[in-house]
Amino acid sequence: MTDAATFWDKIAPKYAQDPIKDLAAYEYTLERTKSYLTADERVLEMGCGTGSTALQIAPHVREMIGTDISPVMAEIARTKATAGGIENVEFRVATAQDAAKLPDTFDAVLGFNLFHLVCAPEDIFADVYAMLPKGGFFITKTPCLSDKSVGLKRFAFKAMLPLMRMLGKAPYVGFFTQKEYDDALRFAGFEIVEAGNFPTTSRYIVAKRV
Repeated sequence: MTDAATFWDKIAPKYAQDPIKDLAAYEYTLERTKSYLTADERVLEMGCGTGSTALQIAPHVREMIGTDISPVMAEIARTKATAGGIENVEFRVATAQDAAKLPDTFDAVLGFNLFHLVCAPEDIFADVYAMLPKGGFFITKTPCLSDKSVGLKRFAFKAMLPLMRMLGKAPYVGFFTQKEYDDALRFAGFEIVEAGNFPTTSRYIVAKRV
């Protein structure tokens, strides 16, 4: 079985070239996310991949920190930042669990297409709550693969996943419903101030530390 960092390192070059599957949904949630951020804020994105979203957000905030489990992903992100002349962004190698425990101070934390790929995301939610100031935002978007909106294909995918992981063709994938995802954020102490599905299978949530 391939460990997570090795898996993402291997697919990073292709991942960087793949087009966004639902551009309209991506652009909508990107604009909604920007609307909660201000120019004087320091923002963390966990699971930043090759930095595409972080580089879109960086010009709108004081400082942007992106973390990813994959050293290759992080290096691609650094190269893109240099090529784009974006100087207020830094990319670090860290798991989501480690990123949520950083001693740094952040005004907002982001995590997109990440939390179905980590074990015990509820533990990360609790750590993010602890690291944010009162009124700070935790903005996430992730597929809820046990939800009925995914359709019957969720059963086939779940059945094939162990073999795919054993062959190094898939990472860890967690299955939960939209309600379970929402409830986990509330249990961590967050207030959900905005939620929607863009696209149908991906749950977008803006949560606030109260």
